[in-house]
Amino acid sequence: MNHTENLTRYTANFVDELVAAGLTDVVISPGSRSTPMAMTMTEHPELNQWVIIDERSAAFFALGMAKQMKRPVAIICTSGTAAANYFPAIIEAYYSRVPLIVLTTDRPHELRDVGAPQAIGQLKLYGDYTKWFHEMALPEATEDMLAYARSKASRAVHIAREGNAGPVHLNFPFREPLIPDFSTEDLWGKRGKGSFLGKMEGRRRLDPQQLNNLCEKLSHSGKGLIVCGPQPDPNLADAIAHLARQWGVPILADPLSQLRAGKHAKDHIIEGYDAILRNETIRKQLKPDFIIRFGAMPVSKAYLFFMKEHRDVQQFVVENHTGYREPAGNQTAFIDADGTALCRDLAAMVATPSADETWLDTWQQMNRIAKKHLLNQQGQEKLTEGEAIRGLMTVIPDRSTIYIGNSMAVRDLDTFFMSTTASLEVLANRGANGIDGMVSSGLGAGASGIPVTLVLGDLSFFHDMNGLLAAKHYRLNITILVINNNGGGIFSFLPQVDHQKHFETLFGTPLDIDFRQVITMYGGTYHQPTNLSDLQQVLKESYRYDGLSVVEVKTDRTENRQWHHDKWQAIENELLQTRG
Repeated sequence: MNHTENLTRYTANFVDELVAAGLTDVVISPGSRSTPMAMTMTEHPELNQWVIIDERSAAFFALGMAKQMKRPVAIICTSGTAAANYFPAIIEAYYSRVPLIVLTTDRPHELRDVGAPQAIGQLKLYGDYTKWFHEMALPEATEDMLAYARSKASRAVHIAREGNAGPVHLNFPFREPLIPDFSTEDLWGKRGKGSFLGKMEGRRRLDPQQLNNLCEKLSHSGKGLIVCGPQPDPNLADAIAHLARQWGVPILADPLSQLRAGKHAKDHIIEGYDAILRNETIRKQLKPDFIIRFGAMPVSKAYLFFMKEHRDVQQFVVENHTGYREPAGNQTAFIDADGTALCRDLAAMVATPSADETWLDTWQQMNRIAKKHLLNQQGQEKLTEGEAIRGLMTVIPDRSTIYIGNSMAVRDLDTFFMSTTASLEVLANRGANGIDGMVSSGLGAGASGIPVTLVLGDLSFFHDMNGLLAAKHYRLNITILVINNNGGGIFSFLPQVDHQKHFETLFGTPLDIDFRQVITMYGGTYHQPTNLSDLQQVLKESYRYDGLSVVEVKTDRTENRQWHHDKWQAIENELLQTRG
């Protein structure tokens, strides 16, 4: 066989096996060395292709898509620094457990380390941030090598999604010429009935003796807490709600827990726990006997203080698969078991914790006080950041997704997102908590066809404005709510704010940018409401609009900080007064 036939058959068999293993979408960034893979991906009739020019944007776009669809997405780029631009999204995918198939193309071995252009060291380029790395062999079309290509494709998809999902990296050395021949007979090769490497993964579950031992540890504990941090499983909510009712304990539900929205019971959910736990005295009064946490650590810093002040409390962290997510540094028992199954097994046990009758009532009363102040609009004239979130939650469509930005955006969602029967999924890039790539991630989620509202600050929006090209190119329907406090608003809540000499230059970092012109450039609609009713109206209209719609809410950092503190102070005063 000649070079072109070797290249064509090898690449085509690899791509076809990705599809056999369940891959449906690939995000391609144009380049020369990636020509064989990119053209073959585009030729395959069962693959959706998304062409995103900027590799950093492309990787975050794929990340958002994989989060929304809950299955692997592939990304392909050329050699050199193009591959390096994937790195931030790969780090995020690793920590937030998102399956990505990273396919980098490379110079052949004889062109490495000799000064050839666009040749960098790509072997294990992403270090420990991938679950698996493999340097692919040079293309050959023998029966053994086509089986090899299929086995590596199948393995890549399985490893990316098995256990704690995450990115895998395959590096392809390609020699010139790079153009495949799609007239090749039997182009896609011989696909089996299923994936080349079949695999079944069962649920982890505690055995009866382990369940008895756990219940015995909790049997004399009257003040329990169930905590649910960021996690993607939509089935967990009903199981946790049922267990909490059986045990008579409150649920501290992070905004990314998928517990605050949906049809399940919510009478045990404490949405205002972040506001409640801001006072040290109250934190001491609410010391629990045990904590069972599902998902990652909650966003709330007040909850972190609560944990550090109660290091002697029994804590159990449930991981569907092995993991050690406990940043407070407390002594912890990790339970490696499917969270939904564990809740149902515990709810069915005869031995349950002896619930303190006043414990749940205390939390529920405090939650009512917190919500009363947080939802109070009396005397509010300007549209604040909290009002922006509250306004959004009154009009957001059912069966849609909120993709929330980091810094102040996710914290305001934590504070002002109250329980609802609407079917809403909340996504975020909380693995590494960065502000880069947020626009692209939101658009990637929107590419699935589900209505998406991306909420983020002005710095996050600025950081990824070139991601908007995907919205224009593919006519993606997305509403972006930009909360613009002209800089890094979260730093106004940190100790840096007291150092005014350097604050604006190093932390405040005002942009003074007219975003309207950017939106126009990318073919979107733009609105800047100044009051709550206008905000609600333009948001409603945005959900009927076909394409990109950006709603900008302008706020003042200093006023916003004071407004938040006034809310928290009012809650604290009433809670302390009530508690005596």
